[in-house]
Amino acid sequence: MAHYQITVDALLLHQLFLRDAKDDALAKLLESVLNQILQAQATEQLRAQPYERTEERQGYRNGTYPHQLTTRVGTLTLRVPRFRNGKFSTELFARYQRSEQALVLALMEMVVNGVSTRKVEQITQELCGTEFSKSTVSELCKRLDPVVTA
Repeated sequence: MAHYQITVDALLLHQLFLRDAKDDALAKLLESVLNQILQAQATEQLRAQPYERTEERQGYRNGTYPHQLTTRVGTLTLRVPRFRNGKFSTELFARYQRSEQALVLALMEMVVNGVSTRKVEQITQELCGTEFSKSTVSELCKRLDPVVTA
């Protein structure tokens, strides 16, 4: 297991102890920590710091792209590193992908059992805080059609 050195902004740390801004500050703290972990993993995979020239270097960075991650503390915007000749890989999203797959399977089961797409949309809004549009639910149903007919 890798060890990471994480730095925390003093203002952000101070906001954690304020009564009104706790949830928002926790989301910002988690976002900051996860972004630092992503950058450290990119450094590990490339075997070089940004702008560092070494013999062991495996590739070059090519900026970042935003990735929305919905967690219990809110929606985080992560900056996922890009590489010029290769693909950045991380296990960070695997845990959330499993829970997302479980949610999609539950949505599909609701539709099979006759729950309307509007009700499914309302249920996901209440449970997750995110909403799936009727068209998304319909697309999920299309995946189910071959299974149901079989």
